[in-house]
Amino acid sequence: MSAPRRVAVVGAGPAGLSAAHAALAAGARVTLIDAAEEPGGQYHRTVPEAYEAKRPGHLQHGWRAFALRRRRVLAHPRCTWLPRTSVWALERPRAGHEGPPRVHLLSPAPADGAGRTRHTLDVDALVLAVGAHDRVLPFPGWQLPGVCTAGAAQALAKGERVAVGDRVVVAGSGPFLLPVAASLLDVGSRVLEVLEANTAATTARGWGRRPWELAAQAGKAAELAEHAAALARHRVPYRTGRTVVEARGDGRVEEVVTARLRADWSVLDGTRRTVAVDAVCVSHGFSPQLELPLAAGCALVEPAAPRPGAAGDGDAPGARGTGPSGAGGAFGAPGAPGAPGAFVRVDDEQRTSVPGVFAAGEITGIAGAPAARAEGAVAGWAAAAGAPRNAGPRRALRALRALRRSRDEGRAFAERLARAHPIGAAWPGWLRPQTVVCRCEETDYGSLCAAFAAEAGAAPRVAKLNTRAGLGPCQGRICGPTVAELRRRIAGEATERPAEGLAPAGPHRRPLAQPIRLGELAAPPTPLTDPDHRPEPEHRPEQDHRPEQEHRPEPDHRPEQESSS
Repeated sequence: MSAPRRVAVVGAGPAGLSAAHAALAAGARVTLIDAAEEPGGQYHRTVPEAYEAKRPGHLQHGWRAFALRRRRVLAHPRCTWLPRTSVWALERPRAGHEGPPRVHLLSPAPADGAGRTRHTLDVDALVLAVGAHDRVLPFPGWQLPGVCTAGAAQALAKGERVAVGDRVVVAGSGPFLLPVAASLLDVGSRVLEVLEANTAATTARGWGRRPWELAAQAGKAAELAEHAAALARHRVPYRTGRTVVEARGDGRVEEVVTARLRADWSVLDGTRRTVAVDAVCVSHGFSPQLELPLAAGCALVEPAAPRPGAAGDGDAPGARGTGPSGAGGAFGAPGAPGAPGAFVRVDDEQRTSVPGVFAAGEITGIAGAPAARAEGAVAGWAAAAGAPRNAGPRRALRALRALRRSRDEGRAFAERLARAHPIGAAWPGWLRPQTVVCRCEETDYGSLCAAFAAEAGAAPRVAKLNTRAGLGPCQGRICGPTVAELRRRIAGEATERPAEGLAPAGPHRRPLAQPIRLGELAAPPTPLTDPDHRPEPEHRPEQDHRPEQEHRPEPDHRPEQESSS
């Protein structure tokens, strides 16, 4: 009998946990890696065990199914769970050799932690489910303390039971604004208003096209109704065609200026008004975390390009591409706002262009937690060589067909979201020459315009060196997509001619995916050859969640069809 395949899953959000579950069911030995202390990602984030008294009294959507899957995965004898562990690099095989890259790990994960150690991991298949983070368009004053991303505010509310402020405005674009506002209300914030930048006509056209297709998203409708009811109970107004165009304050945000917008997001004269706040939460969609896929050599695809092997009607999005997985919640997030240009290209079994590397969740497209779970299950099953081409019970084939159908429905839903909540082309009209665009290096809009206007300075690498935009601690993760978009608007497609063998510049292309100290880099790594080896056995937060006897799935156990909750 051959040894079980070794599968590493990076990211333990909805997509990654589902991939691990499916790979274990197919007979693989799985290493599940995440920088957080507990699985779940942003969507299933909750307070730690030590905060038991502060846990919310209600359960999240899909919580029971998630808790069951979590117990099954972490208690499985063939699963190695590595919490608080970051993947800082992927080392590709030597020329002439195929297969997934070597995984370089660092644990414990916090960049400011002491006593971190390096490890390497060699596997037969690698599943990347690293998710996405908020994208925020700049506006005057957005660098003030008290202005934060909607995702950060939700993480504090769900994971720490901490409110970002007492008087809060939530603004941006996309359905993600609703669960964020509900989370803030749950921890005691007074949400003054929720502002959707797109006009009512734009959102109605996007949602109203082919309305019968929404029947497959009944779970999302139920969650939408719950969030809307929470806003109604607290009398929080939801306004379309209006957004925050400026934040003001002495040392921190004290007030915001909101304005009515046209369909292209240009400001209507005479509609500005001032609102006193102590916090403002902003999100204009999501940006996929592409550092590891690019390090592995995965090909990318533009959001509207057809994807080989896609199922569904001809108008469904071709690029698939989903962290923290599930950051968009069950509603996902707009594909266009989330795309700095591309997602990871995958086939019908979630394979990337690199042999042995699979991708699932928001790095292949922003479609929400249910679609991410379905993608993860397909990726985990294929990574464990349990794909339908192998002989298997009919029940497994039916389950996989149902998962693919759920995934493809999620892709169609992502396209609907992109139409209903696009980024307006006129948003740079909010900016002034002194508006900060790169908050790390305090590079302003005027400096970028001057650099991009000169042909010699418009190339991405030259502009970065001249303006320092993207050279700060975040390494362009926040400002990179915005700077790239502004460069295209002002200078057109850059004329950079990289040296032979040097990849084109991009906001996600980094040789080191996570910060690492020189001392840590100099220390020799420890290979994780023992499948039961764990860098920090004392940090297993799921220990208290495990049943008294370890769960061992039945021999014919197969990945279940995910619910839409």
